[in-house]
Amino acid sequence: MLRCIDWHGLQAVEFGKGDYEALLIPGFGANLVRLANVRLGVEILRTPEADEIETFKGRPHVFGLPVLFPPNRIADGTFTFDGYTYRLPITQLKEHHYHHGILKSQPFAVSKAWETDDEVFVECRYYSNAGNDAIFRDFPHEFKCKISFRLTAEGLEQEVFFANRSSRPMPVGVGFHTPMRIPFAGGEAGDYVLRMAVGEQVELSERNIPTGRTFTLPENFARLRAEGLRVTGCEPIEAAFTVREIDVDGRPFRGALVENLRTGVRTFYEADEQTVYWTLWNNGGHVPYCCPEPQSWWTDAPNAANPAEHGFRAIEPGGKWRMRFRLWAR
Repeated sequence: MLRCIDWHGLQAVEFGKGDYEALLIPGFGANLVRLANVRLGVEILRTPEADEIETFKGRPHVFGLPVLFPPNRIADGTFTFDGYTYRLPITQLKEHHYHHGILKSQPFAVSKAWETDDEVFVECRYYSNAGNDAIFRDFPHEFKCKISFRLTAEGLEQEVFFANRSSRPMPVGVGFHTPMRIPFAGGEAGDYVLRMAVGEQVELSERNIPTGRTFTLPENFARLRAEGLRVTGCEPIEAAFTVREIDVDGRPFRGALVENLRTGVRTFYEADEQTVYWTLWNNGGHVPYCCPEPQSWWTDAPNAANPAEHGFRAIEPGGKWRMRFRLWAR
């Protein structure tokens, strides 16, 4: 199944394969706002309800699979690279940061869409240039961003791709502020735990910027690597971690999973090796979701003492870079 629909006044692409159904909103950051396994009755992601559409338009990063470019915070909205000082708008007044970037709200166009017996494929593109003021004004690089989705009977594969079409090296840092639905198939918050491929905890300043120090996981967060941690219906969590694989079903796993302890059903969110840092945020602890946020660089990496050690990278003129994820339930 693959079709274009009107969804609460927004143009959307609805598609499905096997037990999975998905819903994509190209006009707001190519955000995949729904992924469900209908056989298991599992809603993997937080999807806007009919009365939350205006909230979604204003805060798309708390629904679906919202892309962050750059991820998380840039302290004071400024950094210098390759002799150029970038000055980004302050969007978080209390801490004085540029927060979560602007790409999550930009209109993408569906550039490819097809269905075969084995898969549905949808690709969305966005071009930034001097004639597209929303991003180019503050980030003066011509670039192409493609976000693609491949849905099969095994689940979803997502790729985000950047091509630098400008004449200077272009910084590239990407994250996803992914709210995983908890509970995802009925029951109570206490029926669910989160496991996550975390290594060490990253110390954050009062402004939620990494200090550069890391330390051994405390007892509560050590559960993320083992039996799992309750992350909804609980105290607030806003923490940061390095990445280290965990063992899941006898194989290395680089991602996050939510398990229903009562039924044994699990939802999986797997990242590739471009992910070097996690933010974990549960929006106060009393909402039906929690966000394990994979990032290709540490928060505020361009301003770190040694940016490269924190995942900072740039794409050379004419160069390309990509990051991949998988989501499924079983």
